[in-house]
Amino acid sequence: MLAMDQGVVEEWLSEYKTLPDSAVSTYASSLKDKGTLVPALYKVIRENYSDLLEPVCHQLFDFYRSGEPQLQRFTLQFLPELLWSLLSASAARDPHTSGCIEALLLGIYNLEIVDKDGQSKVLTFTVPSLSKPSVYHEPSAIGSIALTEGALANHGLSRVVYSGPHLQRENFTAQNRFEVLTFLLLCYNAALSYMTTTSLQSLCQLSSRVCICGYPRQHMRRYKGINTRLTVTSEFLVQLITGIHYALCNGEVELGSKALDDVLYRAQLELFPEALLVGNAIKSSLRGAALKSNNKEGARSIQVEITPTSSRISRNAVTSLSIRGHRWKRHESQEVSVENDAALGGVAIPEISVTGVSGERLPNGDSLRPRSDGRAQPDGDTLGGASEVSLDPRSHDSGIRGQEVRRQKSVRRMVENEGSGSASTGRSQY
Repeated sequence: MLAMDQGVVEEWLSEYKTLPDSAVSTYASSLKDKGTLVPALYKVIRENYSDLLEPVCHQLFDFYRSGEPQLQRFTLQFLPELLWSLLSASAARDPHTSGCIEALLLGIYNLEIVDKDGQSKVLTFTVPSLSKPSVYHEPSAIGSIALTEGALANHGLSRVVYSGPHLQRENFTAQNRFEVLTFLLLCYNAALSYMTTTSLQSLCQLSSRVCICGYPRQHMRRYKGINTRLTVTSEFLVQLITGIHYALCNGEVELGSKALDDVLYRAQLELFPEALLVGNAIKSSLRGAALKSNNKEGARSIQVEITPTSSRISRNAVTSLSIRGHRWKRHESQEVSVENDAALGGVAIPEISVTGVSGERLPNGDSLRPRSDGRAQPDGDTLGGASEVSLDPRSHDSGIRGQEVRRQKSVRRMVENEGSGSASTGRSQY
């Protein structure tokens, strides 16, 4: 470690101890302007045998228990590097170099599992429904969802998942190590939007190292660190994938892609279904979505379909109102066509009726259409009168009334013939 970096860290250690309580907020806001402080602290954490490691861990814990959000986020940005230092020291069976790191991580864990009153916290998570749109999906893109009785009963209901209460831990054991580390990664992911680029890179490196150490892929990655296989859990890998997803969308495409592949590689070897499901879903979404910005400094985003503000109801939907409107339009168009034909002097064609009108044959074979040669119709005494259609528009109403009279007489004659049981013999002879 360079003397300059050591001087920056020592100044940082002494500066905070002399601050009054009223100046803590101002001091927390000024930490982001110290560009040389964060790289120097990373060097201290990576050197397990540094004399500054213990005071640095102690001051980071003071930052976290102060309750100031900016100081807590400043401590959380070093969490991936602290986790790797702890895991590598445990794999090398050298616990004396990681004692202060264990104390720092256990202190953060014990502070996060209780509320301000010292009571155990129960975290709640709401699982989104696929039938409702979100920033990640649109129901229309998934396809039609069958409206079964069970689906209708569960529509609008939100599934809530609970986490906790968690037990207080005084030291790390083989049984509780990844339970504590998984919860710490959960706290880190809750503040991902405040993490720096260096912290996201450290998270991707942590994911790759933990997943490939001791496996053949370690030689492919040319990583010369420890060769011992590290035990992981499915929940721990899921939290790693969550942070990797954010890093992928915020400038760390190369490191994030390698880290995601390494996590999926380890999940396949361990047969972890949860990690495989989440990792493959993210990988598939990134394959089909375009990342807008190619600049590492700018935040990237995934193109998703936005729910339109206009109504999705089709304008051609069949409703009772549209059926009534369609009937009115049809009747109005028929009336207008008759009026236009009458105004132009054309022939007004009467409406055809299924009960026996001009142009149709009756069951006995008689035709009611008038002969064009003017010869007598069969049963002319019954039908009576001329049946020629007048071309004069003024006789249109009288012609319709005459047709109605003839129709009624024809129906009456049919009823009489059916009652007597005799067939009609009035067919004309030509």
